[in-house]
Amino acid sequence: MPDLFPETVAPPIPADEPRADAPLADRLRPGALDAVVGQAHLTGPEGAICRMVAAGRLSSMILWGPPGTGKTSIARLLADAVGMRFVAISAVFSGVADLKKAFAEADKAAEAGQRTLLFVDEIHRFNRAQQDGFLPFVERGTVTLVGATTENPSFELNAALLSRTQVLILHRLDAQALGDLLDKAEALEGPLPLTPEAREALIASADGDGRFLLNQAETLYAARIGEPLDPAGLGRFLQRRVAVYDKDREGHYNLISAWHKSLRGSDPDAALYYLARMLVAGEEPLFVLRRLVRAAVEDIGLADPQALVQCLAAKDAYDFLGSPEGELAIVQACLYCATAPKSNAAYKAQKAAWKSARETGSLMPPQNILNAPTKLMKDIGYGRGYAYDHDADGGFSGADYWPEEMTRQTYYDPPDRGFEREVRRRIDHWNKLRAERQGG
Repeated sequence: MPDLFPETVAPPIPADEPRADAPLADRLRPGALDAVVGQAHLTGPEGAICRMVAAGRLSSMILWGPPGTGKTSIARLLADAVGMRFVAISAVFSGVADLKKAFAEADKAAEAGQRTLLFVDEIHRFNRAQQDGFLPFVERGTVTLVGATTENPSFELNAALLSRTQVLILHRLDAQALGDLLDKAEALEGPLPLTPEAREALIASADGDGRFLLNQAETLYAARIGEPLDPAGLGRFLQRRVAVYDKDREGHYNLISAWHKSLRGSDPDAALYYLARMLVAGEEPLFVLRRLVRAAVEDIGLADPQALVQCLAAKDAYDFLGSPEGELAIVQACLYCATAPKSNAAYKAQKAAWKSARETGSLMPPQNILNAPTKLMKDIGYGRGYAYDHDADGGFSGADYWPEEMTRQTYYDPPDRGFEREVRRRIDHWNKLRAERQGG
């Protein structure tokens, strides 16, 4: 059987207490589960982790959350809380030798009555076949697996592994939790050289990442700054942090979804915020414009036909100006769509018509509306009796254009909003004339 974990040079993550000269983030790791900040929904009295610890037995789990939210700390504390051996490896560095050693030692420990918690950091980095390699050891209880990932497990982990684990979601740290971390740092190292406003700016710059926050605080301590920095001075000292955004993964789709729903919900400020999030983080403007065009035809449609025109004009303007000047055209189209009257009548009509087309197959249209380019086609009735609408009163004949085997369908049902109010009036007028001229 081939090795599922190819050989690499990889020492396991040490589980020792942090040294005095260890990074600040390591020295401030919580000593108990109730000291973990920002994850009370898991570690609090009613949380899943607290309940498992109270029962004295852990199930295998996946800890899913953004960077710097406490996944490694929770795993270490879980082992301590239930008296299990703690073994930690990283999927970035560890290979077959580390895993074989971990499983062999876990087997020996089990024989001596000692259970093992195997913590796998960045577990999504293992490929699908390697993930399958964990299954027999998890199933027979050789180890209790605690995997940590920043990626959506639904996309990155095997279904077989997910079925044997419980997924627990960690939240990004809010301002209160990040402030608590800075309080702990200052209790250990002394006051930070920051004005209150700069302290708030430092917390905001962390974007929910506790490790990043503490690393920045450590940089400030090491610099031995005299006078407290204001927000501008802090920005110059630490430089601007790159936005956390991976265009190829979940963050990309989350922001697109939030933006589209803000447009649909007629909230121009929320729509502008999510647009800024995407463009500041490096999203491709032409991708944003494509999604804006889609929103114009899906959620606005004929309630305001100018929405599509505005979006296409924004695309042309951006092509002409480029970034950053052309981004204002995207902003204008975004605001136009967010404030336009909304209708998904065209979208619903498309879905209904496509469904009918699939179900009815190859029904022939009425012969009277078919062209007759040959004598044979004329002889068999193609085009016979066609009523030319421009010759009818009001330019409307009221003819029946549906296949004989189908009853008349209604796919497009415009609401009484925006320009579609006028479209509704026209349709109602034609329907009344059609009924009169068809004798119905």
